[in-house]
Amino acid sequence: MPAPATLHGPSSASASITRDHQEDRRPMSVPAPAPEGALLYDRRTGRLDGASAVERLAVLAMRAGARLTEPWEHRGFSLGCRILSVALTEREAMVRIDDDTRYAFPLGDGYWSVLFDPRYVYEPELERFLMNVVDVDYTFVDGGANYGLWSVLVSSRRFGSHPAIAIEASSRNAAKLRRNAEINGGRFAVRHQAIGATAGGIARLSGRKHEAFTIAGGTDATVTEEVPVMSLDSLFDDGTLRPDGRFVVKLDVEGVEVDALKGGRRMLDADSVLLCEEHGADRTHAVTRYALSLPGCREFVLDPTTGRFEEVPEPGFLDHVKTNPAYGYNVFVTKSPFWIERLRSAPPVVR
Repeated sequence: MPAPATLHGPSSASASITRDHQEDRRPMSVPAPAPEGALLYDRRTGRLDGASAVERLAVLAMRAGARLTEPWEHRGFSLGCRILSVALTEREAMVRIDDDTRYAFPLGDGYWSVLFDPRYVYEPELERFLMNVVDVDYTFVDGGANYGLWSVLVSSRRFGSHPAIAIEASSRNAAKLRRNAEINGGRFAVRHQAIGATAGGIARLSGRKHEAFTIAGGTDATVTEEVPVMSLDSLFDDGTLRPDGRFVVKLDVEGVEVDALKGGRRMLDADSVLLCEEHGADRTHAVTRYALSLPGCREFVLDPTTGRFEEVPEPGFLDHVKTNPAYGYNVFVTKSPFWIERLRSAPPVVR
């Protein structure tokens, strides 16, 4: 099937980001019709189409399980999905989020089936930030995109129809990522590459779960493949992006965030904000420690005590934010006066 993908250089889809960035915002493509008989769940209405009796019961159970495990940040939910999957045949589930937005994943997936709970919000601090900058003309770079939920959302009308490029190291995940680009009208570009400190060469990917594949190394080599490496700055070098643009860069690269920042010095010098994951288990706050060591870099985090994006003056500030060792917390790194002001002026969370 056709896909806006590239392995080593910019695809036609990513090249269009260069031509159209901050110029003529074209209407985004609309999703293709769902295939006949597709399992389609509408989060807005709760309607489920194309499901057998067993699949319908499984979806109801996953929705209930997501709701029940919510107070414990969904611990145990993936185990429940694995148990339910024994009774299910391999099949794609498709979730309608908005009129122009669909998201596909394998039925019974222990990570994404939580979307069957219509109340669930994935990474609420990111959604809050992105909804607060709908009016801004920026290009979205989705580093470590997995199946591409954020690329799907950011390129949708509700989030401002922004151009986006999704980058994913795993070939299996990249196939799902291309699928989500396809069912949403090909409205974002896809690259199957790992993000590192320098462009070129090969990285070795390992991991047990699709949401936790990493090139950081370690003892877990259950799944391995060799992946070509790019850097954030290589998006300028190959003509995919123009340095004079405005960018929101999401980095969820499973332990190599610091390397990604090292390979994004020019990206940081541009009019950009980088959303980096700080893992709750890292009490040294390594990503923040490195970011704050860079001249001119400022960092912000959604502070649960104030409900605002607060500036992080030193790494220890995150001690009261990172309370769950199993959770990833997003910090916002920037040198840009524009993005600093947008973070500071974001309205507080209404409790």
